[in-house]
Amino acid sequence: MNKILRLVNTVKYLKSKQIYFRLFYFARARVRKLIGFKHTFLKESKSTPLVLTQSCASTSVYSDNTFTFLNFSKKFDTEIDWNYNEYGKLWTYNLTYFEYLKEEPDVALVYDFIQNITTVKDGLEPFPISLRGISWVKFLTKFEIKDKNIDDSLYAQYDILMDNLEYHLLGNHLLENGFSLLFGAYYFQDEKLYAKAIEILKVELEEQILNDGAHFELSPMYHQIMLFRVLDCINLVKNSDYKEKELLAFLTAKASVMLGWLENVTYANGKVPLVNDSAKYIAPSSEQLFEYAKRLDVSTHTSPLGASGYRKVQTNEYECFVDVGHIGAEYIPGHAHSDTFSFELYISEESFVVDTGLSTYETNARRTKQRGTSSHNTVEINAKDQSEVWGGFRVANRANIIELEEKENFISATHDGYKKDDVMHTRTWEFGEESICITDTLNKEANAIARLHFHPDVKKETIEEKIKVEDRDYAFITYQYAPEFNKLVDALAIEIPFKQNLKVEIKI
Repeated sequence: MNKILRLVNTVKYLKSKQIYFRLFYFARARVRKLIGFKHTFLKESKSTPLVLTQSCASTSVYSDNTFTFLNFSKKFDTEIDWNYNEYGKLWTYNLTYFEYLKEEPDVALVYDFIQNITTVKDGLEPFPISLRGISWVKFLTKFEIKDKNIDDSLYAQYDILMDNLEYHLLGNHLLENGFSLLFGAYYFQDEKLYAKAIEILKVELEEQILNDGAHFELSPMYHQIMLFRVLDCINLVKNSDYKEKELLAFLTAKASVMLGWLENVTYANGKVPLVNDSAKYIAPSSEQLFEYAKRLDVSTHTSPLGASGYRKVQTNEYECFVDVGHIGAEYIPGHAHSDTFSFELYISEESFVVDTGLSTYETNARRTKQRGTSSHNTVEINAKDQSEVWGGFRVANRANIIELEEKENFISATHDGYKKDDVMHTRTWEFGEESICITDTLNKEANAIARLHFHPDVKKETIEEKIKVEDRDYAFITYQYAPEFNKLVDALAIEIPFKQNLKVEIKI
């Protein structure tokens, strides 16, 4: 019964379009299996040479028959297994993204994939097709490779993508479909691809980019990726006469506000917060994106942080990044964590209090733990999550901000994530030059634990020196910091039990 209720509380947030396409694709797959339907993998095409400004380098690596991404390497001594899944589905996806194409001889990898495409499984899903399409077009353009077999294969893959657009997911997945369709439209000068690309990009970018410039899934890593794609599309449109730069002004306006948000949240040392599903070395860095924007003559438009629910307080000595927002996005919260009122703190440009990070997309206990309230710098009440994260990429009941007050050097907010227990949690930050005071207040007594997680370089003595808790003791625990996929580092955290009121001072 509890599982059914959890599912209901998850599905109720979905858009009708998502539900319709989930049912439609499910039914269609059954029918197609019965009638033996199969896509074709070659389609007669005619490509057009493109010109592109230098983009951002990928962190994916291919060398000596070895593929390296997500901190896992695999060498294929004989044939490449394009379905290799020993490192999980995300690694398989990365294998088929082809973002590691760097040198002209790497075209042999493209030939190999085409030769084996009839056996490919995960790599023929719409998301990897989308990323692969962009990778191939950029690679073929860079090295001026004109190959009819590659073009015909890619054109057929765009047909498969058009047949399986990710309306059942929406969010960044559908945006990636749209970005790739635009590349396909320009490369093949295809009106059908172009019309669908415009339809998706105009609707989705208008919705997914919030008023303060944030991508609505509220992950700095995904924000960087989406900004990278918008800049790539500007690059594409700006350097071609196809369609007379119809999309240029729209894309440039979106990129400008996205650059502004990224500038707001990027720390002085160039790093970004690891909140929600964010990990290092996946997206281009902020510095790379700012430099890419300059090469494209795209300016930055900065607005105060607002709709994203994030705030950043900066002094000469520290930077504090605070989450006082809702789960985002409501109907696609797969990358959201149960982290309301969590925060990060840098002192003298060095990490002190950190988000515990992300190490996996596999549906397992580790991912559930990393998304849960106990892995964040906030308060867990009655051993429950504020927002009900489950199943790897699901959220059922979720915390909502019901009060928010902001003044100079002061933020106070209340959330209702524990309303089933009749408990409301209020957290107040008071930012001074030499200290930050954090006050937690519950409207009634409960079994509450506040936690602070520290960077692995922070020692116990430093914590004891800087953390002062009023009228109570705290306990040290060890946790696993996850700054990158498949990387875990032991670090210290503290747990502070309380019943109704708690005051913590962090000395700078």
